Amino acid sequence: MSRPMRSPRRIRAQQRGFTLVELAIVAVIVGLLLAGIFAGSELLVSSRAKTLAGQIEGLKAAYFGFYDRFHGYPGDYPRATQDIPNTTVNGNGDGQLKSRAQGAPIEEPIAAWEHLSRSGFVAGGYTYTAAGETPASAPHTVFGGYPRIAYGDLYAGIAMPRNNLNTGNPIPATVLAEVDRKLDDGLAISGSLRFSSIDTVGQRVEAGRCVRTTAPDAGQWRVAGTPETNCGATWLLE
Repeated sequence: MSRPMRSPRRIRAQQRGFTLVELAIVAVIVGLLLAGIFAGSELLVSSRAKTLAGQIEGLKAAYFGFYDRFHGYPGDYPRATQDIPNTTVNGNGDGQLKSRAQGAPIEEPIAAWEHLSRSGFVAGGYTYTAAGETPASAPHTVFGGYPRIAYGDLYAGIAMPRNNLNTGNPIPATVLAEVDRKLDDGLAISGSLRFSSIDTVGQRVEAGRCVRTTAPDAGQWRVAGTPETNCGATWLLE
């Protein structure tokens, strides 16, 4: 027994596509989803920037608090083993937090964390080691790198050797730009917070990938397009 043929009108009804109203609804839903993704990404950047800014402010306060109490710099302080319980090393007291490669008898930037933690200015109970920063000898940022208080001039703009608080890497340029706007002038080559090539973990930091060098955006953090994720910054302490 043969099946009855469907009418052309019924076939056209079954084969019809989306209406303009349905397409508009889909477009609105996709737009809302994309907006939610972008908003979530911006919130994540803002949250991480707020955390990093808090760490920078806290370490600055610890550095200056130590100086006010002991009249010397953490890591460089020559009487640490006498004046601070459970410390193991002294600096040479020249006012500059230098490494052994710079002529200091110890790695003063690493000793700084032992001096600060054993005197109660930072949490952690860090212990000096000459082998470089480790979880036992230094704090770390939310990005996994180690901050470093050190004497040098590895920062953008007009630079001169001085004690600086370096964030270390790998920090996204978008986060550093947000921190710079919160704490300073928003530019990577001026003010107190600037780009730094100091890397404490992983790959080498490259200035050209973190900071724009051509007009009209020269000096700005490179945040457009695909932002660099391996950057660092320095806060000029003095």
